[in-house]
Amino acid sequence: MPLKFSRSALVFPILMMAILPLIASWFAYPQTHLPPGFAVFPPLFVENPPGFNLTIFVLLALAEIAFIVFLIFPQWFGFKKLNTQLKPTTDYAPLPAWFWLGLIVTVFFLWLMWSRETVFGSLVYYAFTPLWWGFIFTLDGVSYRLNNGYSLFAKRPKTLLISAIVSLFGWFFFEYFDYFALGNWYYPNSNQTPSLSHATVVCLYLIAYTTVWPAIFEWYTILNAFPKLVARYAKGPKISLSGKWMMYISFALIFAVVFWPYPLFWVMWVGTMIGFAGLLISLNIWTPFTALAQGNWSPMLLIAISTIVNGFFWELWNYGSANPANPITNPNYWKYDIPYVNVIHIFAEMPLLGYFGYLPFGVLAWVIWIWAGNVFGFNTRLLQDAKEH
Repeated sequence: MPLKFSRSALVFPILMMAILPLIASWFAYPQTHLPPGFAVFPPLFVENPPGFNLTIFVLLALAEIAFIVFLIFPQWFGFKKLNTQLKPTTDYAPLPAWFWLGLIVTVFFLWLMWSRETVFGSLVYYAFTPLWWGFIFTLDGVSYRLNNGYSLFAKRPKTLLISAIVSLFGWFFFEYFDYFALGNWYYPNSNQTPSLSHATVVCLYLIAYTTVWPAIFEWYTILNAFPKLVARYAKGPKISLSGKWMMYISFALIFAVVFWPYPLFWVMWVGTMIGFAGLLISLNIWTPFTALAQGNWSPMLLIAISTIVNGFFWELWNYGSANPANPITNPNYWKYDIPYVNVIHIFAEMPLLGYFGYLPFGVLAWVIWIWAGNVFGFNTRLLQDAKEH
């Protein structure tokens, strides 16, 4: 099917998105013309952000409580109930072999990363990526069972492979924007493992980046195996957004965050997301916002929920790999420097209110995936009966 638009129409605005903070930095940092810590990879601690602010904390907490209420009681917000039937148990396929293999790999490398045992030599330093790929295949096995034999690995292995490649470049792109927010997160252990060269650490990070998008997409296929959950948000208010205005707002926010990195720290998640989504909308390419305009909130909400659910595993497993602090064996360990609300840490470096940043990030990951599919010409569908285009 021939493209109805040129690839340059997809690529040029994203290049502009990447260049804008560099232009802003020229003026915001007259001495260096770049933010402190720029291009240090993996990113390290830059400076202490503003401390706790009760007003911002309360306002953000109220907004997050309101969102939880919305998820639990969508009918209060204009959603209509759809009649659905529970899937008979005979529709469940047996767990595939790769589920058990993935589970064994997950358990072994989680034990290794948390125990920090060196009985296997330097293998402990490399535990992060096999842990997460083991978990991805475990999730894929669950998806296979719940979807009666359908999963990304079983039916769309090429999609799973490409999602890993997009994940590598997508997360690197995300890291790039974090430099301009003066480090919402950083990696304190990346230079604390003398037995690993800097080149090795860089390779470990790049390989680890391949796990982000696949994990999110596996959760999305699992959640879509529950018809009642899908139907819960499928008939709501129709909200149609202007793609061009979304891009304008995105560009303005991305430019402004360089000058006010702490008040606008959330732009890393929201500004980039509405930029990619706005571009796709303006070119009439399907996104979760297309379904939203039709009153179907399920794609957007389920990808967001998928990401926050996976986020609990990201944060818990990360925390356990470096608490207590010594010995240092996980070079991929990260910490947060989120301004105003960096309090209440429950077995995680992520502050409690910070988990909600995973919601827009999940949508961002999906729209980057759709964007990449349209640029490079691969199939971006994730579900067996997918309506995304």
